[in-house]
Amino acid sequence: MSINGKVALVTGAGQGIGRGIALRLAKDGADIALVDVKDEKLAGVKKEVETLGRKATSFVADISQRDEVYAAIDHAEKTLNGFDIIINNAGIVEVNPIAEVMPKEVDRIFKINIEGTLWGIQAAAAKFKQRGQKGKIINASSIAGHDGFAMLGVYSATKFAVRALTQAAAKEYASAGITVNAYCPGIVGTSMWVEIDEMFSKLTGSAKGETYKKYVEGIALGRPETPEDVAGLVSFLAGPDSDYITGQAILTDGGIVYR
Repeated sequence: MSINGKVALVTGAGQGIGRGIALRLAKDGADIALVDVKDEKLAGVKKEVETLGRKATSFVADISQRDEVYAAIDHAEKTLNGFDIIINNAGIVEVNPIAEVMPKEVDRIFKINIEGTLWGIQAAAAKFKQRGQKGKIINASSIAGHDGFAMLGVYSATKFAVRALTQAAAKEYASAGITVNAYCPGIVGTSMWVEIDEMFSKLTGSAKGETYKKYVEGIALGRPETPEDVAGLVSFLAGPDSDYITGQAILTDGGIVYR
């Protein structure tokens, strides 16, 4: 069973995992609303979606701002004539020993990773109810939302929080026919992991690429994850075959964390 004809909104869609999810959902038949904080990368992804034969629209929004998230969903509904699925994918990372974390760093990552997800859940559920329909809410957690990682303590805290929001929202919205789940990637070969590796290099003195290599060597399936690996799970959660699954944070990491 497919998501043919559904409308899906993906945050952080300009690159990396978000782009991979947007393209997979388009291949599976959905029209896509692409949301990112920067406009320049959205145009290319929009063209890629349209090349797959699906409708696409783009909207620039800072997900840490509640009103902008609501506006993005209104835009998706009006432009694509519907709204069925939200992927709260956008997020940032912070690498620092706990002893050195500063308030401004905590404020920034909490506003984007936690509040951004909260506003996406809230706005999507409100729109589904307004339209009198069921819906799918899918959030980005992480392996760091199941295990706290050294030097990634604050980031891990935000991804544990996403799991908590996912569980609570699943319970609150079940009676409305809205499912809420999360996907938990591992070591994905994207620009975020380039950033993580560079941060580790500065803090530990390790050579560039060494941290990434160390983590990849710990993957049971023997290779780094791709955005397409993540997108496969997200597509399942977006479709009808997952209709009886809610409140779950599913690991897709090739074998790093086991639950």
